[in-house]
Amino acid sequence: MKARLVRVGNSRGVRIPKALIQETGLGEDVELRARGRSIVISPGGRPRAGWREAARQMKEDGPTGLLDPPSITRFDRDEWEW
Repeated sequence: MKARLVRVGNSRGVRIPKALIQETGLGEDVELRARGRSIVISPGGRPRAGWREAARQMKEDGPTGLLDPPSITRFDRDEWEW
């Protein structure tokens, strides 16, 4: 399907036919990515999607669930006092 770029202020836009929006399940928010010489439009993700499960998993893993071991910084060595 061909479309035409239209002026939207200083930007350009593309009108997406209703049938394509319904077929792809796009909502009000979308994600745009450049892939080579193409623009990919995908449904916008929910902010913090998956955080609940990640927090539950971290709780189950306990203190060993960190990706990297804690490291001492210069601030810890030189400036911090108890």
